[in-house]
Amino acid sequence: MQTRAAPAPDDTRTRSAKPRDALFDNAKYLAIVLVAVGHAWEPLRSESRTVTALYTLVYAFHMPAFIVVSGYFSRGFDWSAGRIRRLVTGIAVPYVVFEVAYTLFTRWSDDEPDRPISLLDPLYLTWFLAALFVWRLTTPIWRSVRWPLPLALTLAALATLAPSIGEDLDLQRTLQFLPYFVLGLSLRPEHFERVRRPQVRLLAVPVFLGALVMAYWAVTRMDYAWFFHHSSAEELGAPAWYGPVMTLAIFGCSTVLVVCFLALVPRRRTWYTALGAGTLYGYLLHGFVIQAANHWHWSRNDWFHQPLGKITVTLVAAVAVTLLCTAPVRRVFRAVVEPRMDWAFRQREPAPPRSG
Repeated sequence: MQTRAAPAPDDTRTRSAKPRDALFDNAKYLAIVLVAVGHAWEPLRSESRTVTALYTLVYAFHMPAFIVVSGYFSRGFDWSAGRIRRLVTGIAVPYVVFEVAYTLFTRWSDDEPDRPISLLDPLYLTWFLAALFVWRLTTPIWRSVRWPLPLALTLAALATLAPSIGEDLDLQRTLQFLPYFVLGLSLRPEHFERVRRPQVRLLAVPVFLGALVMAYWAVTRMDYAWFFHHSSAEELGAPAWYGPVMTLAIFGCSTVLVVCFLALVPRRRTWYTALGAGTLYGYLLHGFVIQAANHWHWSRNDWFHQPLGKITVTLVAAVAVTLLCTAPVRRVFRAVVEPRMDWAFRQREPAPPRSG
């Protein structure tokens, strides 16, 4: 999620003298904590309706929030040489590195020694980098068309009707999450100022509480996999017409929750504001911690299924991803998350002198 043009996860190198906005760094940090906590809750869902409700609520808005912010910071993307270079070094190269790394790690963690390495089938967390590459590459198109958001929603709705899309670059998820990126592209600073109005902040808490009640009610009535955005309606066992309807309903629901989330995020600098610049590190690295923990079958311990155990799991996940966003970790992994790669690109040629 990246701030130079966009977890989601993001580029931490300063490319401008313009100071960072604490609101977005705070929002990215809190969102990445929710990502890690959601992954830690996965083994606890089947036996707890409360955990499942919280899990559903978190998945309804945490990735949409990341993607909206990513879209907002991608507004200036064009097909210039400098932008393409940063697209390659900041997204494409980390995607290749972590796709290979996760495949090799999964061979051990999931006991699949023959699992092939495939750059076309994003594994685990790497789908976001593949999607962000596609979204940002198409940004000039979305900035040019007259009705970008309705068009993006139409593509997302049509994707739910097409189980044949397949797994290549996780295109199903790329298309279904596309409207949130396009929404971010359409936003301006004044929109975030409106979100920060006192009346919006006042309404945000009861809206979240109401959404949690609805999620608890929906646990036995709805498949929360709709919020993953990676399957067609047919693959979720629903009639085809459910897909477009659910696309619009979930987009409306998630957008409201994203607004409430951003309304509640502190605007001032906090102890975790600086961590917001390292959310891409937390996003990409915490998956190894989650997979290793699952390999050792921590969830088979009955204590973790007790209330205090669930709270402990939540806190451990939050602390772990926080540590992975810190400056020392970023220094260690910067070469693979934010490679400079000056050697791979042509240097800009000086402009010819102007004739007198």
